[in-house]
Amino acid sequence: MLVFIDDSGDPGFKLGHGSTPVFVVNCVIFDDELEAERTAVSIKELRRKLKKSDNFEFKFNKANRELRLKFLNHVASFKFRVRAIVFDKKKIRSIELKSSNQSFYNYAIKMVLKHNFGTIKNAKLRLDGHGDRLYKREVVRYLRNELNDKEVKVFQKLQFVDSRTNVLIQLTDMIAGSIHRCYQKDKNDAKIYIATIKKRIEDCWNFC
Repeated sequence: MLVFIDDSGDPGFKLGHGSTPVFVVNCVIFDDELEAERTAVSIKELRRKLKKSDNFEFKFNKANRELRLKFLNHVASFKFRVRAIVFDKKKIRSIELKSSNQSFYNYAIKMVLKHNFGTIKNAKLRLDGHGDRLYKREVVRYLRNELNDKEVKVFQKLQFVDSRTNVLIQLTDMIAGSIHRCYQKDKNDAKIYIATIKKRIEDCWNFC
């Protein structure tokens, strides 16, 4: 089992001063590694078809409506599952989470993986990589302590990957952005992207 994790919005709490009101963490889950490979190849073929360079990165916030819909329609037929968590930040009360972006980010990842109702087991996690070696080591330690025990092992390995070269992290970003857009009521395309991949969404948890 392969699980790709990315987010949309930001984990900051300067609401009204630049931070997004909503933060989304999204998991794209492949139960079959061969299907993951097929999906990756197909995304690269789409990139060529669109006459983009091999270094082009699909990112929701940098794409226009036409590109978003072409991408989502293209991937919708592949066999993957989506599990996401959505935080309305104004409902968060924890002082610790509100005072540390990293603590909130780690907590969000933990929660979406922990409350999976048995659908994520012994997985290989792929997380969009940022931060230095110490930070990465701390994230692995935190998630291993919070998610794995003698009875249940949510993941066996966590690997940080570069979204610029990993098209399945790009897929995860595009879906995270689509979910986030649903909560931006001032946008006239708030619902159209999520409708395209609705059948792939196993769970979208509105936290709080």
